[in-house]
Order: sequence, then structure tokens, then C-alpha cells
Amino acid sequence: MRRYGKHTDEDDIRSRPNRKGNRPRTSIRPKHEDAADGMVLTVDRGRLTCLVDDRVVMAMKARELGRKAAVVGDRVALVGDLSGQKDTLARIVRIAPRTSVLRRTADDDDPYERVAVANADQLAIVTALADPEPRPRLIDRCLVAAYDGGLEPLLVLTKSDLATPDELLELYGALGVPYVVTSRAELESGEAVDRVRKLLDGKTTAFVGHSGVGKTTLVNALVSLERRRSTGHVNAVTGRGRHTTTSARAIPLPEGGGWVIDTPGVRSFGLHHVDPSRVIKAFPDLEPGTEGCPRACSHDEPDCALDEWVAQGHADPARLYSLRRLLSTRERREGD
Repeated sequence: MRRYGKHTDEDDIRSRPNRKGNRPRTSIRPKHEDAADGMVLTVDRGRLTCLVDDRVVMAMKARELGRKAAVVGDRVALVGDLSGQKDTLARIVRIAPRTSVLRRTADDDDPYERVAVANADQLAIVTALADPEPRPRLIDRCLVAAYDGGLEPLLVLTKSDLATPDELLELYGALGVPYVVTSRAELESGEAVDRVRKLLDGKTTAFVGHSGVGKTTLVNALVSLERRRSTGHVNAVTGRGRHTTTSARAIPLPEGGGWVIDTPGVRSFGLHHVDPSRVIKAFPDLEPGTEGCPRACSHDEPDCALDEWVAQGHADPARLYSLRRLLSTRERREGD
């Protein structure tokens, strides 16, 4: 039913009075050209701790960002109170494009991906050689997530005083992943700390691993005393560590040597979000051989052109085996 006549004038239209006396809402948002640049250090229940210049500022996400969430490592633009004083709150109005992301899903059947860390240069996959026992399937999954998200992987093997690293190094040797081996005695003396720090210098490195492998202990050895986090122990019955790190946190290395991002211990690492076509890019010696592959090739089927490429001597067969092992890990559980 037409409320107004065919030739209505604007004076004929009833307008609802603004009872609050303030300006009506508009879809035009301010540009915030004077916003300050910052980096997200931690996220805790809607409150984000950010570094702005040399100040630590508490902030919240602006409503206009919608469902887009800021994560640890994000470069953001902030307005509001940037003094960093107690009980002050700034507002994040922009999130810069990310150079890399570490993503995972709860399991392989979960379509909801979670961005854990943004803008990290490398992913340090921390694995104990014993107490608890190493889980190669979880290492494989972390490697796939690193390759998919644009991070360079680094394998950190701890507790070498309890077991030898030879078996794991042989398993991952064909991948050419950089690695460092540490022991408890070397951590206490500082010898292992110096070796690890050389691999982190000038980079932002996210540390990942399941609980009890010594991840937070290593991070504490790398950072200054006032920035250290609490650590736990391994359960003698289950062989699993106790979660003591409950949220990701970016911590600066001394003397401007880069950043480390300590993440909570993981017990599963879903790869539902991973596109296999992006994983092959981490194998530059194999990627040219995929030109003859059928469309949507999984690189692990009878018609895959990589078999002939390797047979002709263009690449090491161990590399193809490693690629297929990583690609198939999406269908396997970590404990398999």
C-alpha cells in the first residue's frame, strides 16, 4: 500500500525525531589519517596489548573492522589514548596486509581456520627427543602449515642428553630444513642459547610444539629476565606436558635481535585449510616437474608427472617421498 502520493515533496515525508539530540548515524567512516602504527603483542579476551613506539598500549578493536580479528604479530593502526598509562584504552582502526600467517584448524574436519600468528618470518618447530617422545606426524603437519603460510621452517630438537637426534635428522634430511640440537646442560651453560639466537637474529620467529618439549624454557633462555614466562613439567603417567602458556605472546630479543612469539602447546594441528598446490612451492627442485601433471593433480596418483621427472634424474627421489609424505599427512592423525 502506497503511504504517500505519486508526486510527493520532501516536506510530505515524516522524519523520526532524534530523541538523543546527537548526530544521525552515517555509513561514512573516518579515515584516521593521523593513526599511530603499532604491533600486537598479546590478545586476551578482546583486549589487545600493542607496542606503539616504545610504549605498551592496551587497545580494543574498532567496530568498523567487523569480524576481522587482529592476532599476535599484526601491524595495526591505533587512535585514542596512546599514553600507555594505567586504565587507558586505545582503538585499533586498521590492520595492515599480512606477509605471512600461521593457521590451523581444530581438526581436519573443521572448516573454521584460526590464524594464530601473523607476519612471522620463520616457524621454529620444537620437539623433544625424549620425555615426551617425538611425534613426527605433528612435525609434518607443522611443516605443511609453514610452507602453506609463507614461513621458513626451523627444526629445534631439545633434550639431546636423553636420546640421540640421528633418526629424526635422517627422516627430515631430504627436506633441507635448518635444525639445531640442544640439551639441558647446554641451555644452562648458555652454549645452546647462542646457537639458537644466531638462527633467530633479525627475524620474527614463532615457536610451536606440544606441551612439555621445552619450548617455553628455551624462549625464557633467549629473552631478558623480566620477560620470562612460567613453565610446567611432563606428566609421568601420560607422558604429556602440562599447559602453562595459555596465549601467544610476542617478546623482543635483547639488543634488537628480532622477536620470538611463544604459542600455547598444541595437541592437534588440523590442516583442513591447506591448499596442496601451495605446498609444492616449498620444493623448487620438484615444482618444474608438475607442468605435465593432470589438472588438480594431488601429486600422489598414478598419472603424476613427478614420477617421470624424478626418474629422469632431475631431483632426488627422497625429496619426492618427503613431499608426498607431507601432502598425505592431512589424511593422517598426529598419533598415527
